[in-house]
Amino acid sequence: MLVINPDECIDCGICVPECPVDAIVSDVDLPEPDKIIWMERNAKYSQIWPNIDEEKAPLEDAYEWENIPHKFEKFVE
Repeated sequence: MLVINPDECIDCGICVPECPVDAIVSDVDLPEPDKIIWMERNAKYSQIWPNIDEEKAPLEDAYEWENIPHKFEKFVE
């Protein structure tokens, strides 16, 4: 899982089509309650997790998670 720092995002949208598993969606495409939740999560975890500054291969189990709904409910800090 990765997050996008909302303070650094310039809303160019290039990340949406670049995501290989369609996990990134524009905030304008989210219903308001989901938008608030995801903005808070992105803000929090973008301060904690390391920045990705080069392309890397997906984790071994990335495609196993591709079509699982409500993945964040399974997230454990």
